[in-house]
Amino acid sequence: MTAPVTEATPNTDTAEAPAGLRPKGLVPVSIIVPVKNEEANLRRYLKSLLWADEIFVVDSQSTDKTVEVAEQHGAQVVQFHFNGTYPKKKNWSLENLPFRNEWVLIVDADEEVPKALVKEIAQAIKSTEYDGYDIHFRYFFMGGEIKHCGYADLRVLRLFRHKLGRYEKMPTKAGQNSGDNEAHEHVILQGKMGKLKNSIKHYPYPSIAVWVEKHNRYSTWEADLYEQFLRGGFKEGEKHLDRKKYIKRRLKQVFLRLPFRFVFRFIYAYFFRLGFLDKRQGFVLCFLLMFYDFMAWAKVYEAQATKK
Repeated sequence: MTAPVTEATPNTDTAEAPAGLRPKGLVPVSIIVPVKNEEANLRRYLKSLLWADEIFVVDSQSTDKTVEVAEQHGAQVVQFHFNGTYPKKKNWSLENLPFRNEWVLIVDADEEVPKALVKEIAQAIKSTEYDGYDIHFRYFFMGGEIKHCGYADLRVLRLFRHKLGRYEKMPTKAGQNSGDNEAHEHVILQGKMGKLKNSIKHYPYPSIAVWVEKHNRYSTWEADLYEQFLRGGFKEGEKHLDRKKYIKRRLKQVFLRLPFRFVFRFIYAYFFRLGFLDKRQGFVLCFLLMFYDFMAWAKVYEAQATKK
């Protein structure tokens, strides 16, 4: 029998045993790993999370060995059933998972947490000054690290007190194939944010095919929210964004109005953000970013044309 929409469904056959495998004395952080068919990535990167006191793998009915691999590493597996609009997976997890720790760290299945960052996290959560920390990301693509193209200073709020952080609510239309997981939404933190020095390593796209598949879905999401972005329709959440993210959101409104904005995206990433210094990987990535913007633009045009 299919579980009700957005109801927590732990893997009852084996959920208790893996939870008991977590040794005492680990860092008191609960980790959320949203997944679907991530067997290969979990085998490679989940071992970098074994320092945490609690690991939740939040699955969307994977058909590969995702659940088996997660449980082998001592994670608790919870099934998420998306209703097509809202809530999406990360916000649902923050609202419904039975955390035993005050702090949560959100990590995607294709991300690695190095030992230096683990030590920094262990110290950071002892502080009473901050309620959350944004973390720098090192982005790897086509076998090398991308150090330019606009990715050098990529920082995301991922570590925070779980009662004080929620992702922006950007509901999409029911039936849109844009995915059940927050992709570009920001965490809104009801508290003070600090910064960590060390980085998460991000290996997001094992192939160009995977990049195209994911960004096809992301562009659907962008097109669906086009009018809301244009009108600044997320002002409630934007009140809580830091200055840099707020300015970036305002610039997005300008960018969306540009004719042939996808061409400008390539010029900006490849020349102004020095993507050419990343050599062949930089050229390919910048061209793909242009293609992503083209898809979003084309889907908006398609929706407008079919209404006539």
